[in-house]
Amino acid sequence: MGLVERTQAALAGLFPEPASPAAPQTEEGCQGAASREAGVLVTDQARHGSHLDVLCRLDQVVEVARVLDREGYFLESISGVDWLDKGQFEVIYDYNRLDGEHCRVMVRTLTDRSDPAVPTIFGVFPAADWHERETFDFYGIHFQGHPNLTRILLPEDADFHPLRKDYMP
Repeated sequence: MGLVERTQAALAGLFPEPASPAAPQTEEGCQGAASREAGVLVTDQARHGSHLDVLCRLDQVVEVARVLDREGYFLESISGVDWLDKGQFEVIYDYNRLDGEHCRVMVRTLTDRSDPAVPTIFGVFPAADWHERETFDFYGIHFQGHPNLTRILLPEDADFHPLRKDYMP
């Protein structure tokens, strides 16, 4: 069993049912994440940039991070997507493992745009500190439980989030 299959098996226990087929990684496909069931999909890494695509509920974000930590993954990045027309933010976590076999895992979760809050993974991956603060800075997504969720790139008194689609300078 290869690394992709081992990782998929380790994550599968978090999801009672298999995920529906993957949508193409286009703007339309990403918007389809809102209707996709939570679960783990094997993807074509050359086409999608990751070997596994995990869509999880907000209450699963930390447990998914724990599983990936136990499996030897490191956190590469955290970013956001503003789906203004759907009233949601998508938070995207990229995990990677480069020792021997290569496997990249993209984890996504959705949060309501009117009160965007996601549990912090700082307790599992301390490197999430700056990533979560940057995502907070640019999108206004609150990472609940983060020990120091303050501005990191914008001025402390900034009252805007420049990567929101409705932001007007």
